Amino acid sequence: MRRAAAAATTRIRIGMAAEEVRQASAAATAAEAASASVPAPAGSRWARVWPSALRWIPTSTERIIAAEKRLLSILKTGYVQEQVNIGSAPPGSKVKWFRSSSDEPRFINTVTFDSKENAPTLVMVHGYGASQGFFFRNFDALASRFRVIAIDQLGWGGSSRPDFDCRSTEETEAWFIDSFEEWRKAKNLSNFILLGHSFGGYVAAKYALQHPEHVQHLILVGSAGFSSETDHSSEWLTKFRATWKGMLVNHLWESNFTPQRIVRGLGPWGPDLVRRYTTARFGSHSTGELLTENESSLLTDYIYHTLAAKASGELCLKHIFSLGAFARKPLLHSASDWKVPTTFIYGHDDWMNYQGAQQARKDMKVPCEIIRVPQGGHFVFIDNPVGFHSAIFYACRKFLSGDAEEGLSLPDGLISA
Repeated sequence: MRRAAAAATTRIRIGMAAEEVRQASAAATAAEAASASVPAPAGSRWARVWPSALRWIPTSTERIIAAEKRLLSILKTGYVQEQVNIGSAPPGSKVKWFRSSSDEPRFINTVTFDSKENAPTLVMVHGYGASQGFFFRNFDALASRFRVIAIDQLGWGGSSRPDFDCRSTEETEAWFIDSFEEWRKAKNLSNFILLGHSFGGYVAAKYALQHPEHVQHLILVGSAGFSSETDHSSEWLTKFRATWKGMLVNHLWESNFTPQRIVRGLGPWGPDLVRRYTTARFGSHSTGELLTENESSLLTDYIYHTLAAKASGELCLKHIFSLGAFARKPLLHSASDWKVPTTFIYGHDDWMNYQGAQQARKDMKVPCEIIRVPQGGHFVFIDNPVGFHSAIFYACRKFLSGDAEEGLSLPDGLISA
């Protein structure tokens, strides 16, 4: 009787928690809808006053671009920002990655930095919940050796945010891979070095598997998606899921209740939550070089606007990963099909496990290096930019003028794994 009562109580608690989640989700959705419906004609006085004074979610695409410009204003290298038209759907594609009732063109927000003539092209792809501005500490140094192009993936940052209605892992992968390919065509690019961070590493790797003819070298920074639950001992996860907390967290995950929804749900209090995160992650909890007060302020403003905007690409999460960040279609299983030479870069304290890359390397038939950068976590390019740049230059030594026969040994401080 007691066990039955306890089980019933647990079910009630979980049911109540799930109901609270549904209510919170509905509230966040209502807040987003209310924000999107605010009339503010472009160029009018209300367009300038209304968003900051009365909107529950004080952001817009224009504010994302403005925050991006403020953040990148601290750079010394000139750049061009553009919205690259990728059309309304990839010709001949069986999957409509835009998944929208409208056929309006989609755009990829792109920044291209001034570079030396004949410099190799480096395309940079951000991770989940981020956007290209996260590389603000790297653009100057990298642009001294490369033609650097950074993008906001479809549904993130200042890019178009179409309705996300993918229903499977295959459709979700196509959303990012096909839209990137259309962007490449629009930019008339080929033979470039492709760098992806975290989830962007997963997308970059999947793209290189489908279109290896365009990628000279692949650089995966703290890449996600190499292993699945079945590849690891997941006893801890099984036990956690059996608890009421685990069941609630799993429910949140499968319901696509993203961290961004919390930011939107807080409305005008959202910026303060983001400020607390930025201050902690890149300040008191940083393992490397702390942000300056100006950098922290500009990055906080930028992150808030990219997170609070309309939900789109962020909703990919449950289709690509199961709870615990285990890939549903892991890259490890495709290692033998790799056709592009690859360099893996991990911060020494990165929560992403470099051992997944080591396992993949055993099956790869192309050159592969694994580099660990000291004093760096998952955002190693922010934590230790100097060490990160050193790793990039070493990885691309054969593409850089005059370096073909130099730098054969790993630079001091870096660790070969």
